[in-house]
Amino acid sequence: MSEQQALAARLRAIARATPWCMQALQAVAQLGLPDCCIGAGAVRNLVWDALHGYAQPSALSDVDVAYFDAHDLLAESEVQLRQRLETALPGVPWEVCNQARVHLWFEEEFGYAVPPLLSLDDAIASWPEFATAVGIHLQPDGEIGIVAPHGLDDLFNMVVRRNPARISPDGYAQRLASKDYAARWPRVTIIAWHCVPRDGTYLKSN
Repeated sequence: MSEQQALAARLRAIARATPWCMQALQAVAQLGLPDCCIGAGAVRNLVWDALHGYAQPSALSDVDVAYFDAHDLLAESEVQLRQRLETALPGVPWEVCNQARVHLWFEEEFGYAVPPLLSLDDAIASWPEFATAVGIHLQPDGEIGIVAPHGLDDLFNMVVRRNPARISPDGYAQRLASKDYAARWPRVTIIAWHCVPRDGTYLKSN
């Protein structure tokens, strides 16, 4: 078993041992979307809470549901999917985003244009930090699938490191200021934005 496979097994075990995570995965699976996952902060919190031994999960500002549908770029479709999730599992701060339409609103939100993303994997590879560039989903056979284009090292080493694929240095600095990682998870290591990013290992289980 490779290092990445071992980390993937740990991630699956943590997810299965965490009730809120399994309930969320099951709710998302009921949407029936072909390319869909829970990712970003929800997965980061899941793992870092477990590694810190927290009995109670950290508060989530949202549970990010990412999917890719280039044939339906209507914002209303995201709203409808979020409403279905709110009905299936109330009380969860769902956030639903079709990664195929990110380029349509990104410039207005962040001040610079980006090209269209090509797939869910392509989207996850562009997320702000390597540790949060991870998605998980329930497969039809009940296994937990993992999409981690940069590998799982930073997630399990609890390293916050800027992914230069999309987020600007200023945007990264703002995230560090707002997230307050060290106060929430004291064992986290934060890497300054100007450090050279490491090469990652592609991991995807279908």
